[in-house]
Parts: sequence; C-alpha cells; structure tokens
Amino acid sequence: MACLCCRTKVRQLPTSFVTSYLQNTGYLKNTTVRLRMHPLAPALPACKATHRAVYDTLELVGGKWKLIILAVLLERTYRFKELSRELDISPRILSKELQALEQHQLVTRTVCATRPVTVEYAAAPYSRTLHHVVAAMREWGLRHHQTIVGTPQPNKDSEELSH
Repeated sequence: MACLCCRTKVRQLPTSFVTSYLQNTGYLKNTTVRLRMHPLAPALPACKATHRAVYDTLELVGGKWKLIILAVLLERTYRFKELSRELDISPRILSKELQALEQHQLVTRTVCATRPVTVEYAAAPYSRTLHHVVAAMREWGLRHHQTIVGTPQPNKDSEELSH
C-alpha cells in the first residue's frame, strides 16, 4: 500500500500505532496526549511524517483563541484594546496568545510612538499561508450551522444594522 500523502510504500497501521509512534519517535516525552484513532484506521495507510506535521500544526495554532485571533488579524491591523473588545477576550489571555503567535512569527507587534503608548498587531506575511485553512474552516462552520440549525448563520453586521 502507498501512503496517501507522500506516496511511499507503507504497511497498514497497526492498532497500536499511536502507542508505538509516541514511543518510537520520543517526540512527546513528558507529555500526555490522547489521540483517538478513526475506527477504520488500522485499514488505512499512514505516514508518520504526516501525523507529526499535523500534530505540530495543531500544537502551534490549536487552543480556543489562536485561530480566531489569526482570522481577525488576517482582515486588518488591530490595536490591543480593539482586539480585546472585538474578540471579547480578557487582556491577560489575549496577551498570552499574542506572545505565542508572535514567537512563531505568525503575528507582528508594532509599538507606536504615542502617548500613552499603543501597540498594534497584524498578521505576519508567514501567517498568510494559513489563510486558506481559516477560510475553509469558516465555510465549513457556516455549512455545519446550516445543517444543524436549518438556517444560514446570521451575519453579525446585518444583526447590528437591524436593531
């Protein structure tokens, strides 16, 4: 069988793939992570490099706020307080998430020479590579909402205009 992602020949996934992956790579030492496998996983080909890449990506942009922050910053530049109000997130959590995103070169921080000092955040050029991922997640979320609720998700701007 050939791997779907890299076309190399691989054997079928053993049911203990996750356990052996964690032990063999040593990648997740001192970390407890539970990975759930698809019921058909033992029958599907897999590539360890692909699983590791997906894990790395989720480690980087996973969590409650990181992708939402990136989605908003991909639209335009925000000052810290604007961003906090826009997302309805506490300044402490926002600061922590922005620091992590800045460390991974996904967000740029600009200190403005004003009184009082203001800080602006923008999506870094590197984060634009995630634009298609964010757009796909938005589209899926809208379709999912329509499937579950039965109506298109209301647009925040149109709601505000009607009140």
